[in-house]
Amino acid sequence: MLSIKSCFFLIVVFALTAQAQPDRWQQKVKYKMDIDLNVQTNQLKGKQQLEFFNNSPDTLSQLFYHLYWNAFQPGSMMDTRSLRQGTIAVGRNNNADWDPRVQNRISNLKPEEIGYQKISSLKMNGVAQPFSIEETILMVQLNKPVLPKTKVILDLEFEAQVPLQVRRSGRDNPRTKVRYSMSQWYPKLCEYDREGWHPTPYVAREFYGIWGDFEVNISIDKAYMIGATGYLQNANQIGYGYETPGTKITGDKNGKKLTWKFLAPNVHDFVWTADPEYKHITKVLPDKKTIHVLYDGAQFPEAWEKIADAAETVLPFIEKNFGAYPYQQYSFLHGGDGGMEYPMATLLAGPGLGTAFHEWMHSWYQMMLGTNESLYGWMDEGFTEYATNLVEEFYAKGKVEKWKNGIPFNFHEPNYTGYYNLAKSGLEESLTTHADHFNTNYAYSNASYNKGCVLLEQLGYIIGMETRDALLLEYYKQWRFKHPDAADFFRLAEKQSKLKLDWYKEYFVNSTKTIDYAIDSVWEENGSTKIKITRIGLVPMPMDILVTDKQGQKELHYIPLNLMYGQKKTDYKEVKLISYPFWKWTHPSYIISTSLPKNNIGAIEIDPSLRMADLNRLNNKWQNN
Repeated sequence: MLSIKSCFFLIVVFALTAQAQPDRWQQKVKYKMDIDLNVQTNQLKGKQQLEFFNNSPDTLSQLFYHLYWNAFQPGSMMDTRSLRQGTIAVGRNNNADWDPRVQNRISNLKPEEIGYQKISSLKMNGVAQPFSIEETILMVQLNKPVLPKTKVILDLEFEAQVPLQVRRSGRDNPRTKVRYSMSQWYPKLCEYDREGWHPTPYVAREFYGIWGDFEVNISIDKAYMIGATGYLQNANQIGYGYETPGTKITGDKNGKKLTWKFLAPNVHDFVWTADPEYKHITKVLPDKKTIHVLYDGAQFPEAWEKIADAAETVLPFIEKNFGAYPYQQYSFLHGGDGGMEYPMATLLAGPGLGTAFHEWMHSWYQMMLGTNESLYGWMDEGFTEYATNLVEEFYAKGKVEKWKNGIPFNFHEPNYTGYYNLAKSGLEESLTTHADHFNTNYAYSNASYNKGCVLLEQLGYIIGMETRDALLLEYYKQWRFKHPDAADFFRLAEKQSKLKLDWYKEYFVNSTKTIDYAIDSVWEENGSTKIKITRIGLVPMPMDILVTDKQGQKELHYIPLNLMYGQKKTDYKEVKLISYPFWKWTHPSYIISTSLPKNNIGAIEIDPSLRMADLNRLNNKWQNN
């Protein structure tokens, strides 16, 4: 258990750390909430006091809050959008494009099964404010504007009903058997950044929030165990495995409810789960961080126990490669409808290690960096996919071998395949598309998860693997708790690599143009062998071309792209390097040469590391007959 004093120390550390990062103003919030949940009616009442620090240079005449649970009502935007997606056939099997976790179920919810969040009063500095609700967005027209660099106190009273339909949040999931998955459960102030307010309606996916401190007190039937974001402050009164070992539990045994008191410093959301059948695994790691695993006691206990052990195994690798985990605990909570990440915790529908690793890696690529997922889903899901693949490889083998026979190795082949299928489907939309405005769920998923992962691995091909790895650590160091966007990431990549990369962002993020290079022809001329490389696709790239003679000796021919204004350090080990002048992006072909006689060449291959996302690899290799 972390005390309030200890949490205050962490807050100070976070603040000092932020000062060393790029200078960008951040809004700040401090929530204090008292919640009472009735497990018979599935309704809760809450009081919220919110300190809002307007650190922007702007005067704010209105405020916006998210009321996510209002999406779980027949005819809502989420319901209507899901029904529409069900009419679209995608993929090789022409499956309906709707989210299988939603489909048409919201349409069939009864009044006692819907979700809602209702606001009974809202005051700023003690004065009632006029407000209106547009489904999942609460709009507040302020009587008096919030001036720049000032703080206001917002007091809000609300009541809510937990929806039966489980989409991340909800109750009584028939798959998990967990009673309550409490995400998106409170009125949450929308983010205001240099682009203005982000009152994104809850239609499908992705979130964006203001970092701050949460003090949350939850009263619930004493038979229920809770897992949550934050540190439990009254663990020795609550028990349930949170107490100090050997402590006699002092909580009220006669009352019908217990009040759980949590404190979470410097997070941008708060999740909790509750169930009377939970089992609780606690594992204290060598660095004193604590892993909590809460799961339905009847389901796969050995598999759930394995999560805690696996977390201990992989954390040193994660911190070495992606940055330090700054909090003192993390909780894997049985609940939700698949896997869904939150600060200091994740919801898991089952104990699969792949999903557990993925959701935990979101602590780096969303919970600590906090990009606007709606606009930059690939910086969240794609980077998380990339990191998860390496974590899984480390867990399976105890190490990550990044080379095979001196050639860089690509661990992300399934993600490349997913991207190729998307690019060939005719359904691809650019990565700049807002998450809720992709025409198909298929296109969104493959773009954000697969193309985002490809983008990062391919970046290693462009700037060099070791430079890319150093970039990821510097990205974490400079931009954690700062809401970086695509421009921030690419600018830092340029600084790390000393190469221009705006062209890569333009082609691979802002467009759906594709890569296709071919070995056009091979011939002898004046005592050397000439090799003509042709660009067929519209995306220009630097070229790694490996020439191998019949005795197995290798030489790497490297052609930098003129738009880079520089060259990478080669990734190949113990391979002779031959570098060429820039390939101008306007020119469709380029000729290289080798002193090897043509009849002594065994093979010529464009990018044998398979990191360049070439859509047609059949024309990338020439072999001597």
